[in-house]
Amino acid sequence: MKKKWLITASAALTLVGGTANVFAAGVTGTTAEAITYTNNGKTVSPSTPGVNIDGHLFLPVRALSEALGKYVDWDPFRSRVSLTDKPELTGKYTLAAPDLAEGIKIGIGSSLTHLPGDPDHIFYSTADRGPNGEIEVNGSTVRTFPLVDYTPTIYKIELKDGQVNILEEIPLKVNGTNPLTGDAGITGLPNIKGRDEVPYDAALKQELAYDPYGLDIEGIAYNPKDDTFWLSDEYGPSLVHVKRDGTVMERIVPKGWADQVEAPLVPARETLPAVYNKLRQNRGAEAVGITPDGKYMFMAMQSPLRSPGKETDNSRQLRLIKFDLTTLEPVAEYVYMTEDAKSYKGLKQADIVISDLVVVNENTLLVDERDKNAGDKSELKSIFSIDLSNATNILGKYDDSQAGKTLEQMTIQDLEKHHILPPAKQTILDLVAFKYPYEKVEGLSLVDGNKLVIVNDNDFGVGSTSPENGTELWTFKLPYTLQ
Repeated sequence: MKKKWLITASAALTLVGGTANVFAAGVTGTTAEAITYTNNGKTVSPSTPGVNIDGHLFLPVRALSEALGKYVDWDPFRSRVSLTDKPELTGKYTLAAPDLAEGIKIGIGSSLTHLPGDPDHIFYSTADRGPNGEIEVNGSTVRTFPLVDYTPTIYKIELKDGQVNILEEIPLKVNGTNPLTGDAGITGLPNIKGRDEVPYDAALKQELAYDPYGLDIEGIAYNPKDDTFWLSDEYGPSLVHVKRDGTVMERIVPKGWADQVEAPLVPARETLPAVYNKLRQNRGAEAVGITPDGKYMFMAMQSPLRSPGKETDNSRQLRLIKFDLTTLEPVAEYVYMTEDAKSYKGLKQADIVISDLVVVNENTLLVDERDKNAGDKSELKSIFSIDLSNATNILGKYDDSQAGKTLEQMTIQDLEKHHILPPAKQTILDLVAFKYPYEKVEGLSLVDGNKLVIVNDNDFGVGSTSPENGTELWTFKLPYTLQ
């Protein structure tokens, strides 16, 4: 992304659609420092000066385009430069809700979706598994749950007068009695002993029971065909089919998952490839989206699979899988290439993750990609539009290292050798430039094709010293329409 491309001023104007006026009369004999640039009558300053070569003015594409208020993306697989107009920040809304308990704030924002036909200010969101913390005990990491009885919940919210108001809470439940809770409710506790994180109470005095129906919700999508929700769950990793009243109907899981857990009240469909069992703990199915016609569903993993092991934690290859919603079988899988950590200061590749997605149509998705930093330390908080139309379908391939390198082990050169094209990426929103203060921008939605909405996950305020709730929803207006 740091690569520079030199073009003449006249060519540059053609690339950016004639939206700028660059004046360089009498270039011959004029030094680069003496040349001025204006855009719609306003002076702009390219980050890199122009060069006078034989009476022709040359300027890097990135320098000129960014001076004109455009994002610039370079696709090394297609040798393509993409220029995109920047959006306008149109609103900020703060969550107004009482605390769940002393020192524990209410949380939404691990997901976000807008239902067709609803007013523009109405959305649905979720929190994740509930308040939790991570503590080292005798050299091992355990997960604490201060509110063991928290029920993962879908929240219907509205934006009004600068606030996010919760209109309705839809707790998730099974059709029957969960042996752990004694009623239809489920918890946010992990599913499988020996595989998932060990759950403890807040005082670290008691190891908690596992819940085969427990969910760590990270994404939400709506299917207009049958008026139901689909949720992405980090534990499985899984996709969970839910009625509008919160009843969990079925769960898509990796092959071999059902042999490890007894959950007869929720049928497990083992249609995810077995390689998805190799997820990194707490880095599972982070995002889900459905095409507007209800035909297809997409799911993205937060981080690379450990395929074959921990050594792939720094891979740039994340998996994006596509399902036919009629059969619930996968029909395609793509490699999503995260940004290169080497292009930033001090970022670790393993700390670049996917946090949400929106399906615009079968070939166009919006993907929320971010680092693990907050405030002034943030370097990557971006929404990308990706194009799947000529991306390579790798479903059923590169899962087993015995046949060569797995997808996660591959370098860019390996991808090119195997003729694997990732989806093309184009920047839609760079939140770092807007001084976005939060680490976890995890909810993403699109309304009417040009209203982009984001929300952060406050992690229930665990460990926070801020007196405010710490959840904000921001709205942006795109200068174009996605459809």
